[in-house]
Amino acid sequence: MTEITPELVAEHGLTGEEYGRIKRLLNREPSFVELGIFSVMWSEHCSYKSTRIHLRKLPTKAPWVIQGPGENAGVIDIGDGDACIFKMESHNHPSFIEPYQGAATGVGGIMRDVFTMGARPIAMMNALRFGEPSHPKTRHLVSGVVSGIGGYGNCMGVPTVGGEVNFHKSYNGNILVNAMCVGLARTDNIFLSAAKGAGNPVVYIGSKTGRDGIHGATMASAEFSEDSEEKRPTVQVGDPFTEKLLLEACLELMATDAIIAIQDMGAAGLTSSSAEMADKGGSGIELDLDKVPQREAGMTAYDMMLSESQERMLAVLKPGREAQAEAIFKKWELDFAVIGITTDTRRLVVKHKGEIVADMPVTALSDAAPLYERPFSKRPPATGTPSFDASRPVMASLKKILAAPDMCSRRWVWQQYDYTVMADTVQMPGGDAAVVRVHHSNKGLAITTDVTPRYCKADPYEGAKQAVAEAWRNITAVGAMPLALTDNLNFGNPQKPEIMGEIVSGIDGIGEACRALDFPVIGGNCSLYNETNGEGIPPTPAIGGVGLMADLHRMATIAFKREGDAIILVGDTKGHLGQSIYLREVEGREEGRCPPVDLAAEKRNGDFVRRLIEAGRVDTVHDLSDGGVLVAVAEMALAGNIGADIGVAGTAHSIPFFFGEDQGRYLLTASPVEADRIEGELRHAGIVHAIIGKTIAEKVLRVEREGETSLSTLRAAHEGWFPSYMSGEEIPPTN
Repeated sequence: MTEITPELVAEHGLTGEEYGRIKRLLNREPSFVELGIFSVMWSEHCSYKSTRIHLRKLPTKAPWVIQGPGENAGVIDIGDGDACIFKMESHNHPSFIEPYQGAATGVGGIMRDVFTMGARPIAMMNALRFGEPSHPKTRHLVSGVVSGIGGYGNCMGVPTVGGEVNFHKSYNGNILVNAMCVGLARTDNIFLSAAKGAGNPVVYIGSKTGRDGIHGATMASAEFSEDSEEKRPTVQVGDPFTEKLLLEACLELMATDAIIAIQDMGAAGLTSSSAEMADKGGSGIELDLDKVPQREAGMTAYDMMLSESQERMLAVLKPGREAQAEAIFKKWELDFAVIGITTDTRRLVVKHKGEIVADMPVTALSDAAPLYERPFSKRPPATGTPSFDASRPVMASLKKILAAPDMCSRRWVWQQYDYTVMADTVQMPGGDAAVVRVHHSNKGLAITTDVTPRYCKADPYEGAKQAVAEAWRNITAVGAMPLALTDNLNFGNPQKPEIMGEIVSGIDGIGEACRALDFPVIGGNCSLYNETNGEGIPPTPAIGGVGLMADLHRMATIAFKREGDAIILVGDTKGHLGQSIYLREVEGREEGRCPPVDLAAEKRNGDFVRRLIEAGRVDTVHDLSDGGVLVAVAEMALAGNIGADIGVAGTAHSIPFFFGEDQGRYLLTASPVEADRIEGELRHAGIVHAIIGKTIAEKVLRVEREGETSLSTLRAAHEGWFPSYMSGEEIPPTN
């Protein structure tokens, strides 16, 4: 019998006070297996012990929300008996240690969260943050992560339709890999994880259990240090071909009425799936580990309960349906075993080799888990309006911005992914939001991931508001109605009051924006302790948004479509340069106040633009974000290979006008006659706007008083950085 020492408790990520609480709950010393079970279930990754109090403040309900937070994924009603099921989660620490498998198993895990609810996955997104390009590990990490995402998603036959890729030195020691999955189900066939009733068989399905991933959840709940490479054994190994079989087998079983509850074995594996299912169902579960399919000899009860081997599910069936279920899984060449039974004891009992190795109240792992109201201090937000060099040539600055690592084309990345498989991708990567057809219909789902970490670092509250607003704006810009979001809250060590202050401010900012935009949070993930040697990442609350497009024939893209169209700027432009891409990439400074978000203006402007798209009056729209007006014009010109002639009459300083990052703005095009009508309606609605130019036949971008640049020159700058960087060349200059 293993002696429980203070050192062993600390190795399991538990404090002395938490261990004392465990002894009081059990009224005795825990066994070694029980210690392991508590360590993962009480980890930050599984229990959200630092954030639960604050997450309760988020709006989670709306008439179209079928299932909010608390299940494997959130569910919204998209009409005609269809439901959209989606969620986003992180795999940050594993991906830093082992980028290919870390990213691959992040994709596999989030897919299982969606199909365990009864949905067929139809689209993947991701949000990736890497260190500075010159850091010796960055190229290796980019290559491994992108390969892992593509390798798993492509093998599963699920399109990866978009995402984000950013670089900054603050991620040198802790990259972020956030994966989002969107699936479709019928509203009358959604599966939950509550294991209700006693005497029902508990079945194990999928791959065999090995020793990979043991203590993955605990590792994800701690900071990194110089020994992070030694944690490689805690990273799971994925097998997408097995997961594809598991997906099809689960959907086939779900077509019967045999299932009472089902849940994937994700973080903390068999422990979390069994404990959480029993807790949600108000029941108990008794497991016999001798019956667990094992791929390694001599596995202990501790190994099996804490393993995070991939491609596994736990289900509770109706009595007498075991043979029917087994036949389905054997047909798909997957392991199937009855490993336990539900009880009315509300206890988790684990047996191995004829002995009880764990026996604890289910509520001790859930309701009784620590809930901390950690002290926090909110630092003052960055202030000030930065100066700028008015003598800098605008066109040279544009070219430099378009070639910068954060702004260049991501074509190299998304060409590693199969973004057209299933033949329902209507708007491919590179636009404001991806659009995927609801199969056999004329409806579409618009999907986006957004956050601007430099804003969040300057002001966590305003930056989090902006992340929600930009996700809402990107969905609106393609013509869809934003319906709900999932968040992925990436922060540093919550035990530091200043970091906890960032977390609280970020959650409060998300909540305010969601309420103002009628954009509820239906699920998400907290990833804390993103630090290495005490250096934390900037607050990065990534937002994954989904919206509904009623008619795919009424969809906007960013590409200019015709020559001679007026280019209309919708929204107020004050020329905000604080924390802008221009300031960082051209003038080499990161300073000033981040742009404020006027949520009432966001709603008013976005609703106006969406109505134009829905009415078929405009088909070219681009939201304004990183880089401002001129970057958006350049992206639209490059996408359509049509030039533009831009004027700035009455503008005192062209740099703030062209590169300022004021929020709540859109660029759209229309024929001169239609543009006059739209202008009149904008005036009537009280929306600030301007016609800033027109599209032209020449393949140039021409700016009044600033000269012109050929689209081929801009394209070379925009498309060149990523392939050059990933081919191992020296980091190319951006000027």
